[in-house]
Parts: sequence; C-alpha cells; structure tokens
Amino acid sequence: MTNGRIVLTTVGVQETAEKLAEQLVERRLAACVNIIGPIRSVYHWKGKVEREQEYLLLIKTNEQRAEQLSSVLKGLHPYELPELLEITISGGSREYMAWLAEN
Repeated sequence: MTNGRIVLTTVGVQETAEKLAEQLVERRLAACVNIIGPIRSVYHWKGKVEREQEYLLLIKTNEQRAEQLSSVLKGLHPYELPELLEITISGGSREYMAWLAEN
C-alpha cells in the first residue's frame, strides 16, 4: 500500500498547462507533472454539449500534499470549474514510490 496520488486536471492552452506544472513542482506540491495533449474533450456545460481541445495534466503527489495541491490549483486554474480528480495509487515500483514520497 502507498500514499501516492494522481490528480487530474485539464486546461485549454499548452502554455497554461506548462505554467501550472512548473508552479506545482517548484512549490513541491507535485513530484512530477505529465502534460498530455492536445486531447479532445466533449462535455455538458451550462445546458449544452461543448467540444474543446484541451491538455491533460497528470499530477503525481502524495496523500499529505494532495489537499494543499488542490487548494493551490483552484486558485491558479483559469477555469470557472476546474476538473480536480484525485486517484489513489495502489501500487508501483518500490524505488519510484520512494522517489514520489521524497519529492
């Protein structure tokens, strides 16, 4: 069992994704952030179906930092309602999980 977490969020602009990733790592709220995209998102928003190009951030952190990370991310995020999903990591290589806990 680990206390690792992956937090997911999306943004519409690559530069914004890179800026968020850098800020979270510099503040030591994330050990690593992967930026994936562009991706296509289809979702309901304010009564209609939207289709947008976005960038997905896979933010790796631990249980102790996840709450503060979410709070900071809400303040930095450009969206009115940012996607903030937290996934518990149930396993991984011992070496990587030690690195994640340390960073």
